[in-house]
Amino acid sequence: MIQEVRRQVFELLNTDNSGHNMDHIDRVLRLSLKFAEQEHANTEVVSLIALLHDVDDYKLFGKENAENLTNAKKIMDNCMIDLETQNLVLSSLKCIGYSKLLKGFRPETLEGKIVSDADMCDALGANGIIRVYTYSVKNKRPFFDKNIFPIENMTADAYTSKCADTSVCHLFEKILKLKNLMLTNSGRKEAEARHHIIVDFLYHLFEEENAPEWTEYLDNYLN
Repeated sequence: MIQEVRRQVFELLNTDNSGHNMDHIDRVLRLSLKFAEQEHANTEVVSLIALLHDVDDYKLFGKENAENLTNAKKIMDNCMIDLETQNLVLSSLKCIGYSKLLKGFRPETLEGKIVSDADMCDALGANGIIRVYTYSVKNKRPFFDKNIFPIENMTADAYTSKCADTSVCHLFEKILKLKNLMLTNSGRKEAEARHHIIVDFLYHLFEEENAPEWTEYLDNYLN
């Protein structure tokens, strides 16, 4: 059943070039299952949430799909997943994602918390940098511009209305905040290590770009 769900998710996301393709889904699935073992969670429910967490992403399928979870429901119906399990999965899917967090939604079940943490962890570390760059290229935004600083105190509407002005702005506006948003002990430990990779990268970037004002900005941001 899990393999059939994955196959149908693959049909939806495999051609994505915004950082939400099957490579991302599979990484989130692997990390979610690692967390599930450590946290003693239901691995079947975790697997379903992880596989389906981007199939109705508003950036890919529009706000109507995101609100109704159209693709997730269709896939689970196609795979004849029982209604009780579907409801558990859907309740978590409604609360996973940074834009939903900005609106005050967080998953309440352990399985939802695990996938939320794994998804956010995949936005950190080396792959996190690659995904930010990929998304910026798709949206024709520069990676770094010394003259464009991040938006502080980002609202949900501002976050969903446009792509960040630069990749570096997005790192400040979202990615560097993720470490403090983890919901499980497993997520907190993983996020801490990956957070340092982003910070080290930025310090090196600003040094190589001769941008001391940005090094100072990062120092102040972290303190």
